[in-house]
Amino acid sequence: MARYTPPTQGKLGQIIDVIVLLIMAIGALYIPLWMGLAGSAVTSTAVENPTWESLGQNETMVAQWEKLGFADAASAAEMITARFDYSFSVGALLAMIVVIVGYYAILLRFSEKEYREVIAEKFEE
Repeated sequence: MARYTPPTQGKLGQIIDVIVLLIMAIGALYIPLWMGLAGSAVTSTAVENPTWESLGQNETMVAQWEKLGFADAASAAEMITARFDYSFSVGALLAMIVVIVGYYAILLRFSEKEYREVIAEKFEE
């Protein structure tokens, strides 16, 4: 039986792999923003005449806000009162699960031959 030798890939194949991975990564990060599924979940409550105390900031926090360039409570009020919405869509969660399981199924299907050859080389007599 012949020893298993892993396939080699030329420079063009490596470049194509990098391009495909870049497209997938950028798509995975940008498409949800483009479709409005992410990035707009911040709500801010308006506070009339905000003071550091009414915003729940102690002296140490106030000192840090001042170091960041917020001289008074009114300038930092919007950022302090901003609340993020962490809710999610069940449909989006199910779609993500289907994509991940599908990815692994395809990965195992395409690499089954190589796995069988390696196992046969290592464990069969």
